[in-house]
Amino acid sequence: MMGTGAGASGGMSDTVWFISHAGADRAWAEWAAWQLLDAGHEVELDCWDWGAGDSFIAKMNSALERGRMLALYSPAYFDPERFTTLEWEAMLAMRERITPVRIAETAPPPVLRPLIAADLFGLHEQDAREVLLRAVKGPTRPDRAPSRPPGMLSRIGGTGPRLPGSLPRVRNLPARNAAFTGRDSLLVHLREALAAEQRVAVQALHGRGGVGKTQLALEYAYRFAGEYEYAWWIAAEDPALIPGQLAGLAARMNVVSAGAPPADAVELLLGELGAMSRWLLVFDNAEEPTALAPFLPGGPGHVLITSRNPNWRARAVPVDVDTLTRTESVALLREQGARVSDAEAGRLARLLDDLPLALVQAAALLRRGLSAADLEAELARSMREVLEEGCPDDYPVSLAAQVRLTLTRLDTDQPAAAAVLTALALLAPEPFPLTSCAGRLPEQTSPLLKEALPSRLGAGGVVEAIARHSLARTQNGTVQLHRLTQAVVADQLTPPQRQDAVRHAEALLTAAYPGTPADPRWWPAWEVLLPHALAVDPACLTTSWGRYVVLQACWYLMDRGQAHPARERLQRLYDTCLEQLGPDDDDTLRAAHNLARAYDDTQEHERARALDEETLARRRRLHGDHDPDTLNSARNLAVRLWSLGQHEEALILDEKTLEARRRVRGADHPETLRTATGLAVELADAGRVEEALALEEETLGVQRRVLGVEHPDTLVTASNLAVRLAGVGRVEEALALCEETLGVRRRVLGAEHPDTLATASNLANRLADVGRLEEAVTLCEETVGVQRRVLGPEHPDTLRTASNLAVRLAGVGRVEEALALGEETLGVQRRVLGAEHPGTLLTASNLANRLADVGRVEEALALCEETLGVRRRVLGVEHPDTLRTANNLAVSLRDAGRVEEALALGEETLEVRRRVLGEDDVETRRTARWLEELRRERGE
Repeated sequence: MMGTGAGASGGMSDTVWFISHAGADRAWAEWAAWQLLDAGHEVELDCWDWGAGDSFIAKMNSALERGRMLALYSPAYFDPERFTTLEWEAMLAMRERITPVRIAETAPPPVLRPLIAADLFGLHEQDAREVLLRAVKGPTRPDRAPSRPPGMLSRIGGTGPRLPGSLPRVRNLPARNAAFTGRDSLLVHLREALAAEQRVAVQALHGRGGVGKTQLALEYAYRFAGEYEYAWWIAAEDPALIPGQLAGLAARMNVVSAGAPPADAVELLLGELGAMSRWLLVFDNAEEPTALAPFLPGGPGHVLITSRNPNWRARAVPVDVDTLTRTESVALLREQGARVSDAEAGRLARLLDDLPLALVQAAALLRRGLSAADLEAELARSMREVLEEGCPDDYPVSLAAQVRLTLTRLDTDQPAAAAVLTALALLAPEPFPLTSCAGRLPEQTSPLLKEALPSRLGAGGVVEAIARHSLARTQNGTVQLHRLTQAVVADQLTPPQRQDAVRHAEALLTAAYPGTPADPRWWPAWEVLLPHALAVDPACLTTSWGRYVVLQACWYLMDRGQAHPARERLQRLYDTCLEQLGPDDDDTLRAAHNLARAYDDTQEHERARALDEETLARRRRLHGDHDPDTLNSARNLAVRLWSLGQHEEALILDEKTLEARRRVRGADHPETLRTATGLAVELADAGRVEEALALEEETLGVQRRVLGVEHPDTLVTASNLAVRLAGVGRVEEALALCEETLGVRRRVLGAEHPDTLATASNLANRLADVGRLEEAVTLCEETVGVQRRVLGPEHPDTLRTASNLAVRLAGVGRVEEALALGEETLGVQRRVLGAEHPGTLLTASNLANRLADVGRVEEALALCEETLGVRRRVLGVEHPDTLRTANNLAVSLRDAGRVEEALALGEETLEVRRRVLGEDDVETRRTARWLEELRRERGE
């Protein structure tokens, strides 16, 4: 596609030119293209000739094959992240000559320095045109101008653009910001949007104070000044002052005589502009669209509006001006004279949220002699005080003052909205689900907050008021305060104001509570609420509901393997409850319950046991042995005892708890059934597999009848039962039940739920049990991939599946991969779970087998001996896992030539198996056969 005429064929042409330019230099590209067209050349320019959806690579390749390339050198052109790098590299690869011209002071990379580049900048327009045409060696100027290209120029009218950098004939633009940095893509977007409009083009730049809306509009006016005959700047904050400023333009254009009444001048000016093109009006800091509407002309001219208010859709195209990219932030700090390293600049940019005004203020403080480290420390101490300093001369107030003034205005206009905003300043800088709180506030909430959120419809007014003052982002009923705004608002609260804000924040958290984190229906809502529940200071909570929301948030975290951050908050909440409420308060006991789980999940099993033991004793004293909370504590303590290897005590306590629950709550109660499921797992781990199997079959039947086949508790028992069936040799039944359970969990919980993934991991084991090894490997690889992404690479479930995958890989002959994965997994488990964790010991036992597979017998032997010693100490000599490790060690001893020791260990293991598991147990018979073979090998 070309700007004019038919393309040349059969190779490259000296009259077909592809103009290579950076997006920021579009004005220069259009000017150069116009000059080449006017001189009789054919031109291809991306912004004229390439449509939406076109392949950049394909179009560029086609252009370079057809003709030559005019390269517009500028600092932006040699940015390594730009497509222009691909363009000139492609021309070098084709061994064709690039024709370069410089449009700004810049040094090309070494590979291009041999090419002589003529300078176009700093010249008068006719001189620049002659230099350009000499560079391309084009023909002399024709007698008549060519037809305009089908792109932007034909729509804006006129005879073609003036030389970039030339200024409009009539203008009143403020001085250009010499340190303006970045925003290239946004400037190009603005140019394309304004040039593409068929009606009058109006773009409204909106965003929070200090984000650089005014500077962006000013840079646009200067960068594309060559496109306009008139460029007029109007300070629009006070609508009453607009007519006088427009009257000044009318007089400069000779539309009216000087001194004409402003109303008459505006009426005549708007009529004149409506019939003209090539003019730009900038309304800076406009607040109300309706107030500005009478001053917006029609016609093919361009209008830019800057505003904190985003609600311009009826009058203009809203353009959200966000913070700078990190690269732009670092560049701005440097441009402002800050002498800092890349790392220091990056840290400051992150702390200052990449906000231009904050960065300029920070640079001013650095220029005064403050070091980057000192500035970071000051920001940590008081963000507000830092942001009061270093205000640039061309900005009316500092960022902190701007936030304070805006909040004061909001408080005057709508106090209820201001109350919501100050509450959100104490929560997280993520979107808060404000409208979901409407109508759900607790009874003790202040009248002001109730006034703000009486209903979803009423809450919408608060959201709109906050958005109109540009103190936060609003979307789909959520409100997100900017981090700097939060810091400034929170820091300037008086003690009474902070007390009110804390109460309001707690009320909002309570009202936004989605429901139990165990229910998958509420997980999306928990993802939104979680950062806010974790941000609140537990010491500031004053209600049981507020504490409960934080406890549930921490439970949600622990369910996702993030026990360490949950533990920190739970510890602070528990300590606060102890201090404020005493050890016997229900909130203190609930916090102790959650904290004990966090201890257990972070391998602090003894601390977990001690805390649960104390909680159980208090609940027994306060409420009796059969109170539901007491029985919950008894069940928790049994879990802790099991983690410590005190299996008999755990079993006795759980059996008593199950009996009590059956008597008090009934055999069909969900808590009773949940206790039965947990007891069955312990029975199986203790070697009482048949009892476990019977209890699980009974429990599953009742759960399916009472709770339904799709209830999460039912699915837990079904998944456990499949493992148990496989353990007693009923492999086909186990496989069928596991496949059924996985299907239901995927449908009900979703494919990425932790329970679904655990069942998938179990199914991989069942597939291996029936010899479907390749399917087992595929499913295991898929599952561990999802677990690493969803749960994290160090989550116990992820590590368990990785350990299983190592076994499966060995089973299909991928022994080296199995060995590497086993070693990696064992290292992580020892660090994260501890050397005595059952999962760690299982991986160690399996890894010993892999080492033996590759002939590393001595290493296998040492690892197996170590694992057996730990299992005997932690699990006991009669535990099935201990006996299994003993078998493996006997095999390793034989492989190492230590036959007598192997025989002695095998016989000892067989004796224990017969006593504990019986003669008919599968593993007992297998051990007996192995010993017979070993004796035959010795000639006995």
